[in-house]
Amino acid sequence: QVQLEESGGGLVQAGGSLRLSCAASGRTFSRNVMAWFRQAPGKEREFVAAINWTGGSTHYVDSVKGRFTISRDNAKKTVYLQMNTLKPEDTAVYFCAADNIIRTWDQYARPAPSIFASWGQGSQVTVSS
Repeated sequence: QVQLEESGGGLVQAGGSLRLSCAASGRTFSRNVMAWFRQAPGKEREFVAAINWTGGSTHYVDSVKGRFTISRDNAKKTVYLQMNTLKPEDTAVYFCAADNIIRTWDQYARPAPSIFASWGQGSQVTVSS
């Protein structure tokens, strides 16, 4: 199983940018589909973005399209989430996740958190208005 650790969260003003990183260790990383989720207080965990093992295909939730970019560096075993034009409603704890089962890519368009086997501890992102 893959172990994950997020970094890069913090406090930023609306309109600003942050980049989250997720470093992986342990078993295979390069073949895993990786994803970012977020959870705001009192709300369910929400899918944000996913990336396939080559980095050539991505999915995003509609609310972040055009503002967030997911990418990965398999040599560094790291996945990134570049967040631009941040809004107060982006405030949440952001989690990195790895799936250890090979699925069809369309299953990651709106995946449930339960399909991901490995999770990081989360990184707080706070956007002030």
